[in-house]
Amino acid sequence: MTTTLTAARTTPTAATTVLTATPAPAPVPPQPIRLRFLAPRHAERVRLLALRAGLVHASDATRSGADPYDPRAVTVVVADDVEQALRGAREPGPLLIVCDTVTRAGLMLAVRAGAVVLRAADLGEETLPAAVHRAGHPHQSIPYPVLSQLLTTDPRQRSGGEEPALTPRQTSVLRLMADGHHNADIARLLSCSEHTVKNVIYDVMSRLHARNRAHAVAHAVRHGLI
Repeated sequence: MTTTLTAARTTPTAATTVLTATPAPAPVPPQPIRLRFLAPRHAERVRLLALRAGLVHASDATRSGADPYDPRAVTVVVADDVEQALRGAREPGPLLIVCDTVTRAGLMLAVRAGAVVLRAADLGEETLPAAVHRAGHPHQSIPYPVLSQLLTTDPRQRSGGEEPALTPRQTSVLRLMADGHHNADIARLLSCSEHTVKNVIYDVMSRLHARNRAHAVAHAVRHGLI
């Protein structure tokens, strides 16, 4: 057990400082997960990120991860879309969906099912553990990007099948993406934070029903949005 030395408060007449030993807080173990792959496209990337984050052990990385009967384990389902993931999620308990396509209707289904959704385009060494933690420790509030997408009108409900209109900022971000700029460059050029850029890209990909950044740019160019 490690200890932390804490200096006790001294009085004016005290000649020495008394050091008392207090136990250090125990480290929080990572949330156990089980992996389920309905779409093989991101399987190896999810396995590698989960292994690096300590969510699975090396011996489990090539299998399904945690004990299938562990009620604490978060089931991570990698699928093409939310609907496919919900149909294929057989294990009870917390659910994290990793997929390419996230529509408003699919996101609504995930929220109703109590599942957390992570876009494959946002997979990273920080985002995957954070999403797993959020799935394993549900909270009453809904994250802003999710709430924003739920409150945005679904483009497929527009009459005549017209393309969804983009805001000036969304158009600017798309143009910079088309020029090959990364999030940090876009944030610097538009004088905003990377967090704002990520939210804008999330909204754009939702509006255009894009699978990834390249698909969003191609769609916007093909339909004259940029």
